[in-house]
Amino acid sequence: MEHIVTVQDAVTAFADFMEPTDVELDAIEREMPVILADVDLLDAHIVTLDRTPTELDNRRIRRARRRALAARVVLVNLAAGASLPGGAA
Repeated sequence: MEHIVTVQDAVTAFADFMEPTDVELDAIEREMPVILADVDLLDAHIVTLDRTPTELDNRRIRRARRRALAARVVLVNLAAGASLPGGAA
């Protein structure tokens, strides 16, 4: 009978390297407003999957789309401002 312990040691040997780095966690945190806005937009669309959208549904989708686009604009502006030399924005 073969023991799985040797396989487990090989799999878990690289567990420390599989964790996100601090830089990756910072990038996720910067993108979190965009992620949450996209989730809200998806939620608005999911509500209307099994029925005809009402005017209220359409407004909710438009509002969520505007929030998602605004969050993306903020993220792009932050990225553009951070990459300009000399501190010019």
